[in-house]
Amino acid sequence: MFAYRIDRRSGVATYVQIVQQTKQALRLGLLDIGDQLPTAREVVAATAINPNTVLKAYRELEREGLVEARRGMGTFVRRTLGRADHDGLRADLAAWAARARAEGLEREDALALVTAVLDEHYPQEQQGER
Repeated sequence: MFAYRIDRRSGVATYVQIVQQTKQALRLGLLDIGDQLPTAREVVAATAINPNTVLKAYRELEREGLVEARRGMGTFVRRTLGRADHDGLRADLAAWAARARAEGLEREDALALVTAVLDEHYPQEQQGER
């Protein structure tokens, strides 16, 4: 089952982290149409956050048409996000990340480099969500 990881030091609102992680899971194929999201109770038990925070995130995802709440049953994925077969790209990126680490780049340095390259190839006016 899909699980959320909350970073309390990130400065990003907890409900936003849940929304972002759900969208990432949809893009990567970790969640598919018909899959059930963890219940609010399960998320609270795993992360020790307020149940209203989970419900706020799920309402946002529902507002965006990505999930649907079924009374008494839970919250289910309604549609995915731009998912395609990315296995080749993932392998290339994994090789690049291994090379970057071997050359001494810290995670933050590698992330800054990737972000700079993405910004060159995906200009601001084309960016939707991050």
